[in-house]
Amino acid sequence: MKSWIILFCVVFSQVECIQDFPALDDIRTKTPSYRQADTVKELIRRLIGPRSSDFDVTVDPTIGVTNKDTFKLVNVGNRVLISGTTGVAAAWGFYYYLSQYCNCHVSWGGDQVSIPVQLPKLPSGGVTVTSNDRFRYYQNVCTVSYSFAWYNWTQWEREIDWMVLNGINFALAFNGQEAIWQRVYLKMGFTQAEIDDHFGGPAFLAWFRMGNLRGWGGPLPQSWHVQQVSLQHKILQRMRDFGMVPILPAFNGDVPNALTRLYPNAKVTHLSDWGGFNSTYCCTLLLDLNDPLFKTIGKAFLDEYIKEFGTDHVYNTDTFNEMSPPSGDPAYLSGAGKAVYNALTAADPRAVWVMQGWLFLGTGFWTAERVKAFVTAVPLGKMIILDLFSEVQPQYKRLQSYFGQPFIWCMLHNFGGTMSLYGSVNSVNTGPYFARSLANSTMIGTGLSMEGINQNYVMYEFMLENAWRSKPRNIINWVQNYSMRRYGSFDSDITYAWKKLMGSAYNCTKGGYEDHGPEVIISRPRLYHPIQPAVWYDPKDVFIAWDHFIHAANKFQSSKLFKYDLVDLTRQSLNLLSISLYHNMIEAYNKKNFSLFLQSSESLLTLLLDLNDLLATDEHFLLGRWLESAKSLATNERERQLYEYNARNQITLWGPSGNILDYASKQWAGLVEGYYYPRWQKFVTELLHQWNDTFNEKQFNYDVFKYVEEPFTFSRSLYPTVPTGHQIDVATKLYKRYRPMATTELSSLFNHLAHTSDSWARLKEKLLYVKVSGMEFMLG
Repeated sequence: MKSWIILFCVVFSQVECIQDFPALDDIRTKTPSYRQADTVKELIRRLIGPRSSDFDVTVDPTIGVTNKDTFKLVNVGNRVLISGTTGVAAAWGFYYYLSQYCNCHVSWGGDQVSIPVQLPKLPSGGVTVTSNDRFRYYQNVCTVSYSFAWYNWTQWEREIDWMVLNGINFALAFNGQEAIWQRVYLKMGFTQAEIDDHFGGPAFLAWFRMGNLRGWGGPLPQSWHVQQVSLQHKILQRMRDFGMVPILPAFNGDVPNALTRLYPNAKVTHLSDWGGFNSTYCCTLLLDLNDPLFKTIGKAFLDEYIKEFGTDHVYNTDTFNEMSPPSGDPAYLSGAGKAVYNALTAADPRAVWVMQGWLFLGTGFWTAERVKAFVTAVPLGKMIILDLFSEVQPQYKRLQSYFGQPFIWCMLHNFGGTMSLYGSVNSVNTGPYFARSLANSTMIGTGLSMEGINQNYVMYEFMLENAWRSKPRNIINWVQNYSMRRYGSFDSDITYAWKKLMGSAYNCTKGGYEDHGPEVIISRPRLYHPIQPAVWYDPKDVFIAWDHFIHAANKFQSSKLFKYDLVDLTRQSLNLLSISLYHNMIEAYNKKNFSLFLQSSESLLTLLLDLNDLLATDEHFLLGRWLESAKSLATNERERQLYEYNARNQITLWGPSGNILDYASKQWAGLVEGYYYPRWQKFVTELLHQWNDTFNEKQFNYDVFKYVEEPFTFSRSLYPTVPTGHQIDVATKLYKRYRPMATTELSSLFNHLAHTSDSWARLKEKLLYVKVSGMEFMLG
């Protein structure tokens, strides 16, 4: 096994079969080099303050390889000179120096930027790094709703800084498009009421834009349009100043229902229901892509958008997202592909179409023949396909590198912004190199396509390094260095803990756990068909990691990132324990063991309150921050109510009647105490009330929706926006309380997990496989 994988890595490091695409040559920055350099210098000042004088920055497009980014680092006296082919490359080079030479770390959860007084020396001659590919892509069309819905400019500035520090040069920029659509529709003759009926609310715009929904969470206030246009100007200006290429939105065929009033002869179809929404919000109207009106509307939108925001000639549109096209005839699909592209080029002859490849997954509709007809209708190189779930369900192999169209290898990793520990680290470690090595590969980049951010940061830093690493890494060595950068110093306990986590929770190799859910705590309780948690690893490894984090805690009292990770690991440990407590409770009820039922149910409810106390200690786990961010964008009380409802509904019911219940669940203080705990408390109460009867689960579902779930979405209760308590103190207290239970309940936990597999023997075999396939490689 070891020798095979080492050979594999050597092959990867030597073979590149990437095709070139001259059609992509228009995708490059137009910002002058001096402006890009100045923008990077401003970033450095924001990040490290007075120490920014230790660095100088230049941008020179001639220093590197054509169509790739290069940065060079050299010592000039006591300072470091950073040169890059773009501002992105220079910022990337700066962070490369911070992370690889100064043991610094910048992440969603915070920064560790303790730079040595005397800057570490570079090798004589300096360091030169060139990207493996043309592009480093960022975002999913859902990220704008699950994570960025309420972002203001301060948050966007930080996010863009983070992007360029990690070399990201190709990112979605979707703000403000509803304001442009409003202008277009009003010119076409739609009424404002018809437009209001069409647009979704702020927390649900992603699915309105994809044609899955209409109107849900709306209407959008006029002040929203004004804010988002202003914000988009700032976002685009900063992205372009760094030398990034922003990807702008385009028309996908989704139109207001009132279109038939204005154009009674238009060829339209109502798409099928999505997510169980009723006719008020579902079954959006799709203008046939071959109808001449499609090109007219598509051009009108882009003309208006470009007039407002300018363009970098790259546009994203996703038609048929999680919906089947009206026809499977290859001729129809070829015409559809041509129609979308023609609508783009009617407004911008240099247009390149970026498309998420998500529609090709999980359906029997998109056969190779149909995909080929659709994607090859566009000139080669004028479409870029995001292979959205490459680490688990890559489509580029099945579809022969998309029949010649360029694609980007993306790590999806996360659904809905949920927070469980999860990763497919071995796949991420080898997958991009394998994709590049294929004969006639059309891979042109790597990307992050998560639905939500602010979770499992280790996987994202690991993936981002694929942009410059020459071969797969020894994961054990890598995670040791990662922990040193993240916390500022080496510690054997921490290194061992991270090794355990990378070989278990972060090394999912089993099918069926791609969305790594559900968790007991965040699921609506049920007696029949008990909740089957997603655990693909040996829970003991997480508890052992918890041991070592607690043991090292005193050493890292001043490390915000250590305390963040300690809270997160303690949270995961309590989630694992909840599995056993829940199943013990269900078993006790079924066997009418009253004392055991009371004991296990009380323990589960207490655990929920303890979890809430834990989460309340860290600012990253507070419901109040999400809600107040939403309300801060409002200009009057009516808007505050609308935005707060959007924010609450998305993370709970996700729809008027729990249509996509708990899909975007968050384990936040306030949400645990104010939503999950009352739900479980009602479940326990109802089981007690019906102890001698047959439990009416249908009635319970109705009651818990009516009396707990829906009222929470309409509530105006306030929640803290600043933490209470000390992370290490509370985590240590809970460790002392629950770690003995983890030992005694481990056998019970394994037994419960075994019920989710075909047999206990098969479960053990799978767990062993995870360890062998992961650790054997990591130690290789």
